[in-house]
Amino acid sequence: MKSFNDLYLELTAKVASADASSSSVQLLESGIHEIGKKIVEEAAELWMAAEHEGDEQVALEASQLIYYIQLALIARGVPLSKVEEVL
Repeated sequence: MKSFNDLYLELTAKVASADASSSSVQLLESGIHEIGKKIVEEAAELWMAAEHEGDEQVALEASQLIYYIQLALIARGVPLSKVEEVL
């Protein structure tokens, strides 16, 4: 099981390694516009799952949305502590 913070640490480590085979690194290199498109896509999929699917699918779509949100934070250099300040 992975926590929200664990995922953030994993993603920042991947970025630091600059592993060209990592899809996370590749998406970060594509820029915030591409990450943003994925956020919109996953938000819509979460909404549709919440309307029409079971809890397992809702959880999957939420996890994917969280992943892309964290990539956007990393791309912009926004630490989780900054998000926590405004929660």
